Amino acid sequence: YAAGVGKTYAMLLEARRQKSAGVDVVVGYCEPHGRTETEALLEGLESLSFKMVEYRSVTIREFDLDAALARNPELLLVDELAHTNAEGLRHAKRWQDVQELLAAGIDVYTTLNVQHLESLNDVIAQITGVIVRETLPDNIFEQADEIELVDITPEQLVERLNAGKVYVTPQAQRALSSFFKRANLVALRELSLRRSAERISVDVQSERASRGGEKTWPTSEKLLVCVSPSPHSAKLIRSTKRMATSFQAEWLAVSVETRAASRMTGPARERLLGHLHMAEQLGAEAVTLSANDAAEEVVRYARSRNVTKIIVGKTDLPRWKALLFGSFLDDLLRRSGEIDVYVIRGIGEPSKADGHTPREAGWNWVPYAWGTAIVAATGGVAALMWLAGLAEANLVAVFLLGVLLTALRFGRWPGIYASILSVLVFDFFFVPPQLTFAVSDVQYLFTFGVFLLIALTTSTLAARVREQSDAARERERRTQSLYRLTRQLAGASGSEFLLGMAG
Repeated sequence: YAAGVGKTYAMLLEARRQKSAGVDVVVGYCEPHGRTETEALLEGLESLSFKMVEYRSVTIREFDLDAALARNPELLLVDELAHTNAEGLRHAKRWQDVQELLAAGIDVYTTLNVQHLESLNDVIAQITGVIVRETLPDNIFEQADEIELVDITPEQLVERLNAGKVYVTPQAQRALSSFFKRANLVALRELSLRRSAERISVDVQSERASRGGEKTWPTSEKLLVCVSPSPHSAKLIRSTKRMATSFQAEWLAVSVETRAASRMTGPARERLLGHLHMAEQLGAEAVTLSANDAAEEVVRYARSRNVTKIIVGKTDLPRWKALLFGSFLDDLLRRSGEIDVYVIRGIGEPSKADGHTPREAGWNWVPYAWGTAIVAATGGVAALMWLAGLAEANLVAVFLLGVLLTALRFGRWPGIYASILSVLVFDFFFVPPQLTFAVSDVQYLFTFGVFLLIALTTSTLAARVREQSDAARERERRTQSLYRLTRQLAGASGSEFLLGMAG
C-alpha cells in the first residue's frame, strides 16, 4: 500500500523460489533503493543491463524492452509497473512494456502501490492531499493472473522509515510529515486490503463457475432484494440498503417479468422502474429478469451471482388462496436451499402486475367459453366415432386433442378447465349408463383418473410451451428496440438530435 512495505523484496524471494524450481528467471528492471536486503536477493539472479537515456542533460536508467524480448526468458521481473518512461522510448508507460512482453509469451512479475490505480486517484488525493501523477488503468491490474498483497502495519513501516530502510534520512523525515502520516497509511492500507479482497472475490467466482456454480459459496455476504410495483417495495429496498451497509456487502435489486407482468398497467410499470432507479441510487445493481416462474428464476439468478441472502416482503395472501393458487414466497422458501431468505414485515403481497402470483386480477371468461366450445366440438367428433363403432381409446384421444388446443391457445387454467370438462362429457355421454354421471363398471373410475392425469399434464406442458413462446417474442421485441436505438445513437450528430430522441 506504500513504498517500503517490501514489495520488491517479496518479488525477489518468489523469483528465487521459481529459479530453484528450474524456471528460467531474469531480472529485467529492479530498483533496490540502496536497501542491502534487496540487493542481497539480487545476487545469483541474471539481470539485464539498464537502458541509459539522456533527458535534459541527465542520464536516466530505464528498462531495456528490446533486450528483454531478445533474451526471451520464461519469467521476467519488472519493478514499478506504474512508472512513466523517459521520452524517446517505444512506450510512454512501463505497463505498456509489460503488455508487449506478455504478448511475446513472457511471464512477468511486477510491483504496484494501491495509489497508482487510476480509479482511486481522486480518493487518494482526498485522503493524502497529494495528486498521484503516475497511474495505470484498472483493467491492467485486473488482467493479472495472480495478485499477492504485501502487508505490514503502519507502525512497522514508520519504524522502517526511521531506520533509513525506505529513504535516506532527510527524505524519510519529509515523507513522515506528509504522505507517510499514520492516518494516511491506515487509509491506504485499508484501500489495498479492500481492493485485494475484491480481486480474491472475482477469483472465487471464477473457480466456483468452473465447478458448475450450483452451490453458493458464502465467502462474503451478497444480498438480493425482490422488487415489484407494490408501493411497499420502497420500504423493502431501504431495509435491504441498511442490511447491506451493516454487512458491508454488495447487493442486487431484482424484478422478474412473467407473462402476467408483461401486461402490467402504465402506472404499475412506472412504479417498478422508479423502485429499480431508487435501488441504483442507493448503491444496488438493478436487474430485470424474464421467466415463467418468478421464484425459480430468482433462485437460479441468486445462485449464479453467489448471493447469500434473499430479501422479500411478507405476504398478506389468504391461506386458502395460497394453497389453491400458490404463493411466490412459499415457492421461494421451498427452492432456496442453502440461501438464507429474510422476510420483512409490513410489505404487501405482490399484485398481479408484479408477475409473482399465478392468478390474474379479475376473471376473463372468454378463454373458458372457447374451452367449452372446443370440448363440445371434440365431443361431437367423438360421438360420430362412437356411432361408427370405434373403440373408446380413440374417443379419449380426440378429447386430449381438444385439451391440447385449448392450453396452447389460451393458457394453463383454461387448459385445466377443458381437462375436467372433457372427463365429465366423456362420462356423461359415452360411459354406460349414458346420460348420467353414474358408472356401471368401477374400472371406468381408473380410466377417468388416468384420462384426467394425462389431460392435466398435457395442458400444463402445452401452456408452458405457449408461455415460453410469448417470453421469446417479448425478448425479441426488446432486442429489436435496443438495436434500433443503438443504430440511431450511432448515427447521431449533435446534442439537439439526442435531445429530440429523448423526448
